[in-house]
Amino acid sequence: MCHRLSRPATALPGLLLVAAALAACGSSGSSNNIATKPAAEILAATKLAAEGAKAVHVSGSIDNGGRPVGLDVNLLAGSGARGRLSENGLSFELIQTGGSVYIKGSPAFYRRIGGAAAAQLLQGRWLKIPASSLGFASLSKLTDLRRLVDAALSTPGGVAKKGTATVNGKPAVVLTSPSKGGALFVATTGRPYPIQITKQGPNGGSISFDRWDQQVALTVPTNALDITQLQAGH
Repeated sequence: MCHRLSRPATALPGLLLVAAALAACGSSGSSNNIATKPAAEILAATKLAAEGAKAVHVSGSIDNGGRPVGLDVNLLAGSGARGRLSENGLSFELIQTGGSVYIKGSPAFYRRIGGAAAAQLLQGRWLKIPASSLGFASLSKLTDLRRLVDAALSTPGGVAKKGTATVNGKPAVVLTSPSKGGALFVATTGRPYPIQITKQGPNGGSISFDRWDQQVALTVPTNALDITQLQAGH
């Protein structure tokens, strides 16, 4: 079961690694003069700002081998994550905290991973899975804010500055990654947070970052079914 559930999870951090220097968000305020800096300095300032954040909302969609994958997730630095992931219209809610991943899928999702009997048994129920389990280890890049920032803003091939743009209503300076493809949009007002990552072609898509430092509750679901106990036959 865990192996099947891991497919959308592995695709999402994959886009971040492939896109390398891409991202999104921005806060209102006066100009931060970031657009006047060289590309490498802009990237360094963006990473510094993002790594210092306490929380961020990440949303968007990518193409995973012809299968559309979507995400709508709140990340809390050092605490975990909460949101929803989807693939080909099959979605599940996710909460990661305290070393465990909790998921609650739609009836169609449960039918996909376990058949009609599983869908009936699991309808409306949360599942509890160790975050270190093989099927969900790849979620760590997505649900850990620091690791996500490192992956998203790692650009071995360097970046180039390509003018300015308005993204999600926010003014931004544009960086491109010649070696990776795609574009990174960095806020030119307030803190120089990343606003959006975009990439064309295979495994391409668009991921946006907003609601920086806005906390959300990571409440552990009650009566979650512990997968490890089910597998042990308890």
